[in-house]
Amino acid sequence: MVAKEEKPFPLDVNGARGEVALWIGDVPLVIAATMKGLAAVSTRLGCQSLADLFLRLSGTEVAATMAAISLLTVRGKSDDALDAFKLKHFPACAEAFAAALSHHFDGEAGNGKAAKG
Repeated sequence: MVAKEEKPFPLDVNGARGEVALWIGDVPLVIAATMKGLAAVSTRLGCQSLADLFLRLSGTEVAATMAAISLLTVRGKSDDALDAFKLKHFPACAEAFAAALSHHFDGEAGNGKAAKG
């Protein structure tokens, strides 16, 4: 069996800003869990908490995945991706959403002086 050659990702991805590359079929997207985007996904889905939102995104729920593709895409053609979307793309989407969300939990110490003082 010949190993499948991975095609280069054609869009710029800034990992320092929490951006994540995602292929849906032949459509490349860059997603990011911006607060504006997360709020829009949460509102569209009627989530009651961050935990609810996280579970729905990581659990490959159809409505949550479609909303996230639409609202968290920062580069690429989300409409084309939604047209190409199939069930086989759920694992890659769940992985990309988790990676984007993890950017918010990266272990920043914050302002320790303010917390102590």
